[in-house]
Amino acid sequence: MKTKKFSTLLLAGLCCMTLASGCGADGAANPAENSAGETQAGEEGNEGTESEKETVGEFSTQDTEGETYTQEIFAEYDLTLVNVFTTWCSPCVNEIPDLEELHNEMKEKGVNVVGIVLDAAGTAGNPDEEVVEKAKLLAEKTGATYPFLIPDASNFNGRLSGIAAVPETFFVDQDGNIVGETYTGSRSLEEWKEIVETELKGEGK
Repeated sequence: MKTKKFSTLLLAGLCCMTLASGCGADGAANPAENSAGETQAGEEGNEGTESEKETVGEFSTQDTEGETYTQEIFAEYDLTLVNVFTTWCSPCVNEIPDLEELHNEMKEKGVNVVGIVLDAAGTAGNPDEEVVEKAKLLAEKTGATYPFLIPDASNFNGRLSGIAAVPETFFVDQDGNIVGETYTGSRSLEEWKEIVETELKGEGK
């Protein structure tokens, strides 16, 4: 009985710890014990995992306002921070104002920010309109002006298919290559500034 009670308390504690900074992409909390290629969500000072050189490929999709975007969105900036999130993930939502501030501050350095609303993908290539509306309201509430893209059928050349926890953030250069490291879990504005500066210098490549 004592062993069972201890196990229950331990599991509850781990769930609370991980809910603070990351969520499972299927709606569950991000597991406390990470699988290969994941970092502990929200663990301060913890670097992301090394990304293999890959590309987002060609795509055509819309944002939540109905504007069409292609891979050319990346050609306009030296580096683009791509933040994959869901509308129901509290840590995802809570860091959007910081990402908006980062977006405004880093433009002059050739850095852009793009959001991808993972739960808006829907089925059979059709976006989930209910989620799209939630994302619109979320942008208004948080003051986000950077685009919230709806994943297209290619899932960014398959890059989004293996995401198990959100928020997940990666970087894309102006040629459409995924560069540097992948970061699972939310970060503060100051942490993102430091990470972006590192990626700009090529230290994370």
